[in-house]
Formats: sequence, C-alpha cells, structure tokens
Amino acid sequence: MPRRLTADHPADLFDVAATRRLERAAAQALPPHTLMRRAGLAVARLAMALAPDARCIWIACGPGNNGGDGLEAALALHERGFAPVVTLCADPARLPPDAAQALARAQAAGIPIAATPPDRFDLGIDALLGIGAARAPAGDMAQWLSRLYGGSAPLLSVDLPSGLDADTGAAQFDFGAAPHARHARHCLSLLTLKPGLFTGHGRDAAGEVWFDDLGVAAVAEAPIARRSGAPAEQARAHAAHKGSFGDVAVIGGAPGMAGAALLAASAALHHGAGRVYVGLLDASAPLLDPSQPELMLRRADAFPLEAMTVVCGCGGGDAVRAHLPRVLASAPRLVLDADALNAVAQDTALQALLAQRHARGWATVLTPHPLEAARLAALDTVQVQARRLEVAHNLARRFGAVVVLKGSGTVVAAEGETPFINPTGNARLATAGTGDVLAGMIGAALASGQPAFEAARDAVWRHGAAADHWPQGSALTAGALARAN
Repeated sequence: MPRRLTADHPADLFDVAATRRLERAAAQALPPHTLMRRAGLAVARLAMALAPDARCIWIACGPGNNGGDGLEAALALHERGFAPVVTLCADPARLPPDAAQALARAQAAGIPIAATPPDRFDLGIDALLGIGAARAPAGDMAQWLSRLYGGSAPLLSVDLPSGLDADTGAAQFDFGAAPHARHARHCLSLLTLKPGLFTGHGRDAAGEVWFDDLGVAAVAEAPIARRSGAPAEQARAHAAHKGSFGDVAVIGGAPGMAGAALLAASAALHHGAGRVYVGLLDASAPLLDPSQPELMLRRADAFPLEAMTVVCGCGGGDAVRAHLPRVLASAPRLVLDADALNAVAQDTALQALLAQRHARGWATVLTPHPLEAARLAALDTVQVQARRLEVAHNLARRFGAVVVLKGSGTVVAAEGETPFINPTGNARLATAGTGDVLAGMIGAALASGQPAFEAARDAVWRHGAAADHWPQGSALTAGALARAN
C-alpha cells in the first residue's frame, strides 16, 4: 500500500541505474507482468484515496513502462466502478512488451483510448515519462503536461513528474508552483525513492510524495543519498554548566552589516551554545547589544580561537578577508558562510589553508547558497542547480569539509559519507538573514561536541522545520527564527 512520507522519517534514495537493476531483478523473479500490475494497482488505490468522489479521472499515458503503469491503473479503477479517461501519447505498435499487454488488457475491458484530453477533470494522473525522460517534453506531451500542472484539478504523478530528472531534480519542463491550494500535487514513487524528488525543482513538481516498494526490498543496492529525518533530542545532564556546551565566536558584521553577525550569534545562543561572543568588523560599532545583553562583543582579533567554535563571514564584506588566515589556521571547529566563502573563492592561498584543515583533523562546515557554490566550484548557478548532489560532493572532497548546499532540498555532503537531502523548509525562508541563522545553529551544534556532518545535518533539519511549523498569519523574520527552538 502507498504510504505518505513525512519530514520526520529518514529514507534511502536510489538513482536511476540502481532502480533499473532492481526492476530487472524483480521482473526475473516474479511471474510475467506482475510488477506493472502491482504498480497500476498502487496508483489506483492512491487515486481513489485522493479523489474518492471523482467523476472524471484523466490518465495521460506515455510511450514507455510509465504509460503501462497508467494503463494498469485505468484498468484497476475501471474494475472498481470509476470511468477513467485515458489518452496515449505513443504509437501502440512501439510500446514495450509489458506496456503493450497493459494496453491490450485495458482495451479488452472496454476502456476507450481518447484522442484528446477531457475538457475538465477531477483528478489528473501523469503517467507520461516517469524516470524514462531522455529529452524535454514536446508536442502533445508538452501540451498535456501544461494542462495537468497548470490546471485547477489535483494531480498525481506516477513514479516521477514527467520532465524531472530523477537523479538531480533538474527540470526539462516548467512545472511552476501549484496555482492555488485546490491544485494539490502528489507523486507516488514506485520501487525506490529518487533523490530528484527532494531537491532542485523536485519539491515543487512532486508536491506530497508517497511511496510503494511494490513488495520488492532494495537490499542489494546502496543508496546514492539519504533523506534526513528528525534529529534525536539531546538530553542535558543536571550537573552541566555553561562550559559544557562550548564557546562560539561569530566574526563578521562589516560596516552597515552588523545585523548579520548578531543574527548568527543570537541563533547560536538560542540553540544551545554555552557562551557566545561577537567580533564585529565595524570598529565604530558599540560593544553591547542592549536587546541581547547575553552576547559578549569584542574586537574581532581578541578571541583565543584555539579554544572556540568560530562562525565566520556573516555580513563580513571585504573586511573579513584579512581575518581569514588566522581563522583558518587557528579554529579547530569552523563554520564558513557568506562573504568568507566569497573571499576563499577568489584567493588560492586561502583555499590551500582551508584544505589543510582536514589533515589536522579539524572540523569545517561550508554553507554556500548556489551562487557562492558556483564561485567556489568555478561554475555558474545553472550548472550548480542541475547537479546539486555532485557539486556538493566535489566541494566536500576538494576542501575536506562538510558542505551544506542551501536551497530547496538542501544537500549536506562530506567525503566518505552518503549525502543527505533535507526535507524540511519552505519559501518563508527566502528572506534576509535566515542563512546567518543557520550558520549560528550549526556553530552551536559543533560547540556542543557533535561531529561536523551530524551537526550540519541536524541543524539544517531543525532550521527548516521551524519554518514549516511557523504560525499561520505571522511573518517569518530572521530575528524571530533565531530565537525559535
């Protein structure tokens, strides 16, 4: 039975190559056509649950086995009293064997194949391409997808939204956002969960993701990535004191940008750091924030970095560059964000210092957004967004660091680790300062003693979850987010 994925539960994610291997092995072990019939029944069951009173269910079927799954779903719906409208964007004579048999079974049951989509429908089912997309949809297929994804009816995609890359989340079709709440999007991923559903354009295209393994366990395949789950709560001993949870020093806040450093510091303070210091790069800034007297403001060069967790770069401007050699060479636990990353991208000497940290066994977390990642990797943002897992992995390997590639479906990568894709967060985070808050949260987790990969993964999940649970009608600001826990 299909089950709905929630943000609380982790899951293994498999690429197309692993999914194909698993599919072939299952087909050889099962009676002919079993897998497609199971897939069709799973789609039909979910369709009935999503739209139990639907008078018209349009199933748009394509030229491969994804279309065959749609045809089997039509047959299962027909047998249960529904009257699905099926359109086939394919030459029937060129269908693969299982899909051809599904078509024959549907026609034998009296299900007509319509030449054009219905004028209106209560539920649309996208069974056009699935993981079989080799090029951008065109012609009738593109027109049908526009009606499915741009219309007013709820939508269910079979295995994968057509035109979405299963491995990367890159889109060959402009899915846009659901135009209004009634146009709910759902995706039933079959056999395996694919990473592209959870990063890049995947979350917008797929909407709510459901999963059915069709009775086949992926025991012989290694996941290409994992979907993060809710972190375990860390109990604190009664005998603990402020020194038990580490000191965080935030270095940033050039003239006119002090707020970024103070936001990171506030987040570190409210997410468990024992003591939080702020080294503002604006020499004229006062050494007290009256709204947060708990923060200890100092000159940026006054900290004993060897004993601290450092968050560096938030609002740092060009001024942070002068402090980076000492920070990179002294801080055993370090989060580099924003202008610190831009400075590293432009300076090979800083890059060398960054890479040397790994050999010393020091923890480093880089938190780029796509443009900052593009600068570090000498790419453009389109290339970064088209290969998010790959880019994050390559940066992690190059610098010996944990890389948090921010965006929809934030990727957390480290050399030797299976990367995580974060399922929490929403567009409310698209406001100034929320990235500074994340940097401070990661700093607090590092200061408490968490390993860098785990600290980054958990902080990213909590950061997004706070936005997901934000009170309706209340504006999400970075300042309020920093204090939420």
